[in-house]
Amino acid sequence: MRFSGLRVIKEGLTGNKGWSAHWRDASPKDAYDVVIIGGGGHGLSTAYYLAKEHGITNVAVLEKGYLGGGNVGRNTTIVRANYFLPGNSEFYSHSLKLWEGLEEDLNYNVMHSQRGQIVLFHSDGQRDAAIRRGNAMRNQGDDAELLSVAQLKRMVPYLDYDQARFPIYGGLLQRRAGTARHDAVAWGYARGASDRGVDLIQNCEVTGIDVENGHVTGVQTSRGAILAKKVALITAGRSSQTAAMAGMRLPIESHVLQAFVTEGLKPCIDHVISFGMGHFYISQSDKGGLVFGGDLDMYASYAARGNLPLVEHVMEAGMTLMPMIGQAKVLRSWGGIMDMSPDGSPIIDKTHIDGLYLNCGWCYGGFKAVPGSGHCMAHLVATGTPHKAAARLRLDRFKTGFGLMDEEGTGAQHNLH
Repeated sequence: MRFSGLRVIKEGLTGNKGWSAHWRDASPKDAYDVVIIGGGGHGLSTAYYLAKEHGITNVAVLEKGYLGGGNVGRNTTIVRANYFLPGNSEFYSHSLKLWEGLEEDLNYNVMHSQRGQIVLFHSDGQRDAAIRRGNAMRNQGDDAELLSVAQLKRMVPYLDYDQARFPIYGGLLQRRAGTARHDAVAWGYARGASDRGVDLIQNCEVTGIDVENGHVTGVQTSRGAILAKKVALITAGRSSQTAAMAGMRLPIESHVLQAFVTEGLKPCIDHVISFGMGHFYISQSDKGGLVFGGDLDMYASYAARGNLPLVEHVMEAGMTLMPMIGQAKVLRSWGGIMDMSPDGSPIIDKTHIDGLYLNCGWCYGGFKAVPGSGHCMAHLVATGTPHKAAARLRLDRFKTGFGLMDEEGTGAQHNLH
C-alpha cells in the first residue's frame, strides 16, 4: 500500500474505510536465517535494511509486547548530528543523512522536521567548548553556526537573558537538526520490512538463547523454539537481561529517563533548544504540546516511570530558562529505560559467540540513531564486518581500555579531550 495526497483525500472523504493493514501479523516459523530480538526502532530498521540493502528476507523480529511499545515510543523525538569525538561524529552524521531521505525511502510520513537545534552556552569555557564542537561538526561535513546573544534574541526572544546566575553567552546552531514523529518511524520501518518478506512477531517473549559449541543455534520463546543461523540482540534497556540468556555480562546499566508534554498551545517554539546549565531540552510538537526533558533518574531501574525529585529538577530548569513555561499545564509524563554504557557511546559489534550480534549502549542518543543503527547493524550481520560509520563502536573497548569515547568529557580519560 503506497501513500499519496490524492489517496489521503479520498480516504478522508469516504470514512477511511479503504486502508489495509500496514504490516502482516506473522506467526513464527520453525527456523530463520536471522532472528532479531527487539521490535523497537533499532530492531525494525535493522530488519528493513537487511531486506532492502542485502536481500536477506528470511528474518524474524521478535517483540515481547507490541511493535514500537518501548523506547521508540517514549522519547522526545530529537534528531541531530552534533557529536564531537571521532567514532560518534561520523556515525551520527551518517544517521542524519539517512533521516533526510527516509520519508522518500519508506514512502511514509515520519514527520521529519529540520527546524534546527540551538545548544546554549553560559560561560567563556562553554563558549570555547561550543567552538571546538562546532569545528568538529564542520570538519565531519555537517553544519554548525555560532550565534551571538543578539542573534539569539531575534530567533528565540522568550528566553530569560537577564538572569545573573546562568547568563546566556550565545548558542551553537545546527539547522539540519530537528524532530520526527517517534511512532511513525517505527510504523514506517515495520511496513517496509514486512513488505519485503520479514516476519514481525508480536507478543513473543524470548526466554532463552541456545548456544552449542560456541555458536548460536536459536532462541526459546513463549511461542515455541525457533532455530536461527544468526541472532541480533537489540533490546535497549533490557540488553543486560537478554545477553545474560547467552551467558554474557554486559558493561551496561539501565536507568530511567523521564519526559514531559504540556497541553496543546499555539506555535511559539520554532527550534529544539538545549539549556547548557541544566540538561534541559525543549521543542514543540505538531499538535502544539511543549515536549521537554532533562537528566536521568540517578539510580538503576527497569521501571518505566520516574521519581518526583527529578520532575522538580526538570521543572526548575525549564522555569529558569524560559519563565513563560510556568503558564503551561503538564498533560502527561513518562519514562524510558536507558541502556547506559560507561563512556556514554554505543556498541554495534559481534560477540565472542559465533552468530550472536549486539546493538546497545545508546544512552541519550537512541532515537536520533535509529536509521544509522539499523543500517550499520544490518551491514554487520549480513557481511560479518563493521560498517565504516560504526567501526569504532566496539564492545572490546571496555575490556582493553583502548578506543573509549567519553563524549561528555566527564570520565577518567582526560587525555581524550
